[in-house]
Amino acid sequence: MLLKINPNRMELLRLKKRLIVAKRGYKLLKDKRDALIQIFVRLAKENNQVREELEEKLLKCYAIFSNVSSLMSKMTLEETLMFPKAKSRTEVSFKNIMSVNVPQYKFKCEGKYYSYSLVDTAAELDSALKKYHDILPLMLRVAELDKAITLLANEIEKTRRRVNALEYVIIPD
Repeated sequence: MLLKINPNRMELLRLKKRLIVAKRGYKLLKDKRDALIQIFVRLAKENNQVREELEEKLLKCYAIFSNVSSLMSKMTLEETLMFPKAKSRTEVSFKNIMSVNVPQYKFKCEGKYYSYSLVDTAAELDSALKKYHDILPLMLRVAELDKAITLLANEIEKTRRRVNALEYVIIPD
């Protein structure tokens, strides 16, 4: 990039200062990009592990629940699960990772997650509902990791563009 400048000493000093600031900014942005990539890779690995664990637990829950649905009539099962007494809610907070606000979810459940007569239902229904109840925080963790990975990928891309602009446009060798 050719600059139209006045060839005098003041302009030379100004350009030298600008170059020093650009080099310092380039180094900082490059370090930020590298740190973001390390965090991104760590979160991606954790996401894969948590997702595999979730899939295993869901398969077990589906197996138990299909067993329960074969033991009980469809209408009885629907009536049993229609009005749960448990109140559940999700709290969202944000964590700052390298100037990226990443959401963190917390699952809270108040009351009992089963509200049915033990006489009319299969015994496996209790364990199936307990397992589903235990899986909900894991699902939220997967959602949290997915969102964090997406936000970090966007920030890495922005930082990469800035680093490249400094490297190839502002500070050409």
